[in-house]
Amino acid sequence: MGTASISLSSLPVYDRNRMPGPDADHSAGAIFLVDKPIGWSSFDVVKFLRSRINTRKTGHAGTLDPLATGLLVICSGKATKLISQLQELPKRYLAEVKLGVSTPSQDAATEPDAHALTGHIRQADAERIIKNQFTGRIQQIPPMYSALWKDGKRLYTLARKGEVVHREPREIEIHEIKLISFDAEQLVLDILCSKGTYVRTLAHDLGKALGSLASLSGLRRTAIGPYQADEAMDIEQIRAFYGQKA
Repeated sequence: MGTASISLSSLPVYDRNRMPGPDADHSAGAIFLVDKPIGWSSFDVVKFLRSRINTRKTGHAGTLDPLATGLLVICSGKATKLISQLQELPKRYLAEVKLGVSTPSQDAATEPDAHALTGHIRQADAERIIKNQFTGRIQQIPPMYSALWKDGKRLYTLARKGEVVHREPREIEIHEIKLISFDAEQLVLDILCSKGTYVRTLAHDLGKALGSLASLSGLRRTAIGPYQADEAMDIEQIRAFYGQKA
C-alpha cells in the first residue's frame, strides 16, 4: 500500500466484532478501536497493543486521562500518517459533573479545594445556561493540570508545585450538549465537541455559571467521528486473542 493511496476508508478497522486474521500485516496500516479502562493512561493502552501486534509504529488519535474510560482509536504502521486527520474529528463524551465542589485539577485526580452551596440550582436554570453559554463556539482557558507547554515546561509540572501561570483562552466548539440527568449533587451531560476541548474545564466553568462550583467526577468517551465505543474491543478481549504477554 503506497503512502499516496492511504485513506481512512481504505484501512481495515478492527473492533470487538472483527479481529485481525492470522496473517494480517499491521505495518501496512490498520485502525484498532479499544475501550480504555479506568486507571490506564492512553500510552499504557498503546504499549499493551503494540507488544501484541509487533508493529513498532503505533499511536493513538486523542488522549484520554487515566480516570476517563472509553474509545481510543489506535493506528498502526502506515495508518499513523492519518492520526492528525483523525484528531480533527468531533468527539462525544458522557460526563458526570459533581456540583458544589472544585478541585485544582478540575476532576477527581486531586482533592477538593473549595465547596459551595447548590440548593439554589434548578434544572431549568441549568438547561438554560447550558444552551446559552456552553453551545457553539466558546472560549476556554486550558487547566493548569494539562500537558500544554509553558516556557519549556508542562503545565502540570508547574501545577504540582503550586504554581499558577497565565494561559491564553482558546476557541473550541460544542456541537451538541444535552442534560441527561439532574439532581442537587450531580449533572450528567452528553457532549459532542471539537478537538482541544477540556471537558473538565467545561464542568468547572459550568459550576461557576450556575453560581456554585463543580468538577468532573466521571468521563467516558463514547465516539470519535464515526467510531463508537460500543464497538471497541476491551483489554481482556485483546489479551485473550493475542495471548498473555508483558
